[in-house]
Formats: sequence, C-alpha cells, structure tokens
Amino acid sequence: MQQSQGSPELHRKVEREIRDRLEWLAGNPQAIEHRLRELDEEWDIERAIQANAATLALGGTALAMLHDRRWSYLPLLVTGFLLQHSTQGWCPPVPILRRLGFRTQVEIERERYAVKALRGDFGPVSTNGTPARHRAQAAFEATR
Repeated sequence: MQQSQGSPELHRKVEREIRDRLEWLAGNPQAIEHRLRELDEEWDIERAIQANAATLALGGTALAMLHDRRWSYLPLLVTGFLLQHSTQGWCPPVPILRRLGFRTQVEIERERYAVKALRGDFGPVSTNGTPARHRAQAAFEATR
C-alpha cells in the first residue's frame, strides 16, 4: 500500500530526507536518542487519516443535530472516504496529508531501524576513519 501513498517523486524526497537525517546523526551520535524519541511520537498517515475522519464526522454529526440537517452530508462524505481508503489504499485527503509531511508506517520504521543500526543495536558500526556519509548509507541500506 505504500506506493499508493504518493507519487514516486514524493517517495524519493522522503527517502532523501531520511538519508540526510541519518548522515547528520552519523556525525552527531549524541542526538540519536532524541531522534528515536521523536520517531516514537510521530503520527503515520493512517493515524492522521483516522483522526481527521473522526473529527470531521463527529463535527458534522453535531452540526447536523444542532444547526442544520444538511451538515449530515459531511459525515457521509468522510465515511465514504474511509471506505475508499480501506478498500483501495487511497482517498482524496492522502495527497494533502503527504504534502503536510505525514509518512507511512513503513517509512517511519525504516528510519527507526537505520537509526538503531547507527547506534550499534544490530552490531558495531565502524566509526574509525569512516565518513559519516558512508556510515549513514550503510545503515540505510541495511533496512532494505
């Protein structure tokens, strides 16, 4: 489903951003723990879709009950988008959320494991004389 979560250009951009962060972390290993905490708190696109859909459906239902029945079309539209997303892996809000920076769970986990590889969780990472860029690349490639 990840490929349906944006264009190939967007996937390349996300991958490039991960590589850049890994390269920076390879040169600044004291920041690794902080980055892992950030990754633990990052919302993936699925969670963002669910939270936004629930908010809009609840708001539309409340407005329909309190103000005007025509607001009931909002929850109907939102639940239709959720059904489309569950069956096709895509819905109209996806491109917007991707442009806002929401990543897939796979993208987040890939970065998490690469950061852990840099930290040495899966074996020692050579730091003697190896440029940070090469260590970052090796950690990133290990997540494939």
